[in-house]
Amino acid sequence: MKPLHPKLFSGPISFLKSAPHLEFLPNPTVPEIAFVGRSNVGKSSLINALTNRNGLARTSNTPGRTQELNFFDIGDPLIFRICDMPGYGFAKAPPKIVQKWRYLINDYLRGRQVLKRTFVLIDSRHGIKTTDEEFLTMLDKAAVSYRIVMTKTDKVKATELEATMEKVLAAAKKHPAAHPELILTSSEKKQGIDELRMAVLEAVQI
Repeated sequence: MKPLHPKLFSGPISFLKSAPHLEFLPNPTVPEIAFVGRSNVGKSSLINALTNRNGLARTSNTPGRTQELNFFDIGDPLIFRICDMPGYGFAKAPPKIVQKWRYLINDYLRGRQVLKRTFVLIDSRHGIKTTDEEFLTMLDKAAVSYRIVMTKTDKVKATELEATMEKVLAAAKKHPAAHPELILTSSEKKQGIDELRMAVLEAVQI
């Protein structure tokens, strides 16, 4: 495979399908990159910034709106897929539905052979919370390679961001499946988007 170029994100990108259950997953024919994080972490906005599209991933003011695995095709001919996963924690939904999401996420992450890397989004305003810790531990146990992406870095002062970064880095060191470096992003200011694109393309080619 020739090295992939970031201009790929300016080319053909399209929504493929939503999968409410594993049997609806697309055929595992190309690499997949997953994005996941707490509800309201800014995941949809980040995917839109990453793909240079305004409305590819649906953004919502209601946390927990994404209840299925949403797949996007990157490239024509198809090169890889992005999986937008349901947000975890704080979703205003009945416990049974939350449990269903959890099973869906767990089963996808543990059993998907073509999943190359998972990007776990952490809100710069809050740092790692208990639900994040639980999720990172689950990824460790499933031996899923992941990288932490800090979102909304433009919403906090530089000194606060520095302190939060240090705490997140210290926490990441305790997780064997975590990449040792963070990616700092702001969807609004387009900060860190080029670095994130390179990290995605690097993971696709593993």
